[in-house]
Amino acid sequence: MRSMHASSMPPRPMQLWFAVFLPFACGYFLSYLFRVVNAVIAPDLVRDVGLGAAELGLLTSTYFLTFAAFQLPLGILLDRYGPRRTEAGLLLFAAAGAWIFASSDSVLGLTIGRGLIGFGVSACLMAAFKAFVLWFPRERLPQVNGFQMAAGGLGALSATQPVEFALGFTDWRGVFMLLAVLTLAVAVLIFFTVPDREEPQHGMHLGDQVRGISRVFTNRLFWRIAPWTVMSQASFLSIQGLWSGPWLRDVGGFDRSGVAVVLATVSVAMIAGFISLGTLAQRTGRPLRVAEAGVLVFLCVQLLLIIGWREMAWPLWLLFGFFGTVGILPYAVLSQRFPAALAGRVNTGLNLLVFVCAFAGQWAMGAVIDLWPSSDGHYALDGYRAAFGMMFVLQLAATAWYFAAGRDLSGGKPLEGH
Repeated sequence: MRSMHASSMPPRPMQLWFAVFLPFACGYFLSYLFRVVNAVIAPDLVRDVGLGAAELGLLTSTYFLTFAAFQLPLGILLDRYGPRRTEAGLLLFAAAGAWIFASSDSVLGLTIGRGLIGFGVSACLMAAFKAFVLWFPRERLPQVNGFQMAAGGLGALSATQPVEFALGFTDWRGVFMLLAVLTLAVAVLIFFTVPDREEPQHGMHLGDQVRGISRVFTNRLFWRIAPWTVMSQASFLSIQGLWSGPWLRDVGGFDRSGVAVVLATVSVAMIAGFISLGTLAQRTGRPLRVAEAGVLVFLCVQLLLIIGWREMAWPLWLLFGFFGTVGILPYAVLSQRFPAALAGRVNTGLNLLVFVCAFAGQWAMGAVIDLWPSSDGHYALDGYRAAFGMMFVLQLAATAWYFAAGRDLSGGKPLEGH
């Protein structure tokens, strides 16, 4: 079935927002809600299943592992079958994973459910980026991508106080059963609402599709930008998706309701960051300059969190949420430097690296925190310092690589924004 799909009359600009942007925004809303909800329900999981910090980190980061594992096949599917079919089909697996997670009583069952969720939402951002490249003018991409990321911010916001409020009426199992139903509904919305746009690569052989991946991963500009944006995004995802909540409790001294309030405001700051930084990048025409400045501020904020400046904990986490979003801007830069037919593979290739590092980082942070003794489920300040410091050093090294590489890795051509 093709819904309003491949029609000869392209949608008008306002129709694009309702028929293309809104359905994919709903998918990414759920993807981000799934991604960060464990930061709120972590005490419940620790209590009900008896998890340590390393086990909690591994369980939560399984989302990133399965998400990352499907990125390269996802790029081929997006470029071959289009974002509508690909995302709608995958969301069915996410719905199943949420139901399994809600029904499980063991670490294994929870891990399988979490893994299926990560696999099922693996297209929610990249399918949207692919659709935006196909339907929106290229000069609008940084802004449209920013609004898409803001939809994820709303999902992160919904995973804080709204989830905490819902836990007053049900438990975390009931929350995940509801999420399973909502995920199924969004899959139906995307399949029957989003238009298709036929592209030449539909007739390409699988070998041609795979060679496209090789073309992306052997591009020198890709490898100038990738380590920098990957470590920034991976650190943001690792911390915001899990360890922000325990830090606020153990280092910041907030109670459970206070943690939910702070995380909610961090999500608001994240939404503001996605929208305002994306808009700034569009208006200046220099997304890389905006990203460079934002990453440097992001590093400074993390350094203050590592020191453990408790009196400024809330403002620092607001800045963390705002400037942690800046790492998404290079996606638009890279997608515009490749042919549109490769857009799916460019973005998913970058996303593969981001989520592999997010998986490793979130798990490793838990393992590092576990090196210090805990008390009644509370972790040591020195453990947080070591774990956050590990991610800081990796980001600093990747940033040094980006600036040191300069024009050389762009093949002698000046990069946009310089």
